[in-house]
Amino acid sequence: MSLLEVKNLETSFFTDAGEVKAVNGVSFSVEKGKVLGIVGESGSGKSVTAYSIMQILADAGNIVGGSIKYMDEELVGANRQTLRSVRGNKISIIFQDPMTSLNPVFTIGNQLIEAIMLHTKRNKKEAIERAIEMIELVGINDPKKRLKQYPHELSGGMRQRIMIAMALVCEPDILIADEPTTALDVTIQAQILELMTKLKEEMGMSIIMVTHDLGVIVQMCDEVIVMYAGQVCERGSVDDIFYNPKHEYTKGLLKSIPYGSKAQGKLIPITGSPVDVMNLPKGCAFAPRCSKAMKICLTQPCGEVPIEGAHAAACWLNIKEAIEKQELVAEVQSPQEDGEA
Repeated sequence: MSLLEVKNLETSFFTDAGEVKAVNGVSFSVEKGKVLGIVGESGSGKSVTAYSIMQILADAGNIVGGSIKYMDEELVGANRQTLRSVRGNKISIIFQDPMTSLNPVFTIGNQLIEAIMLHTKRNKKEAIERAIEMIELVGINDPKKRLKQYPHELSGGMRQRIMIAMALVCEPDILIADEPTTALDVTIQAQILELMTKLKEEMGMSIIMVTHDLGVIVQMCDEVIVMYAGQVCERGSVDDIFYNPKHEYTKGLLKSIPYGSKAQGKLIPITGSPVDVMNLPKGCAFAPRCSKAMKICLTQPCGEVPIEGAHAAACWLNIKEAIEKQELVAEVQSPQEDGEA
């Protein structure tokens, strides 16, 4: 069962220099209890997609097209009351940098208790008890002491755990994690990911994991969409993406990361620079950086081509490969047909 349905989402930022098409026709669904990974390099539209779902875009940003449905309820164009009932209660978000997300002039207790009282019917005493319970749940010791502390008094890992506690305090159906481990060291990263997995299983919630870290994708996700220039260039299961990539951008991402402790040779970076989303090319957005680009890639965009099951990639090379296979089969079959005639 799909909790969230995003169809042809288009989000733009209107600046003095012109329209920036940050998200351009993105579609996906999130099923109950599943983890969806959204991966891509900086500027690919991952975070803007997450903020569009929550509708917490900057003043210059607007959803200009598409649909976002939570449990068949349309969120695009919904009134303020509807959005407030969904944010926090049904869909919560963990931001990339907890130090800038937590208010430095209020204690941890103030911020947790406020969220609980805003979204639930608990009184202040019950809210305090719930805050202590959530701090314990995310693995922080001495929760009563933490309630009286300010964000700067906690370590990076503890602040991230507080952000997770704040996001989960109302037991949402969907948790959006926007680069939740970027500012943390490797040991703390592992602890945070393990905690999120444990809480997902205990609470039965779904997760949208927004990240550029392919290692996090492997560890956490059931399904993956790869984004480039505000568009989905490939989607599929973790096995599809890592063992049978069908888009040149996905292949480039995989080649640019080391494998194992004994990895030898130089990493192979993706050549060129990310495309200017204010001036997108006529054809495939990745074509200017693709070593296998054909003439059609430069002039016509390619829709998502089904590969197998839920695996699909928006790449003309897959259509070329399918045509060549059909021609090969025709060549093999034609002598037999002549002999039978």
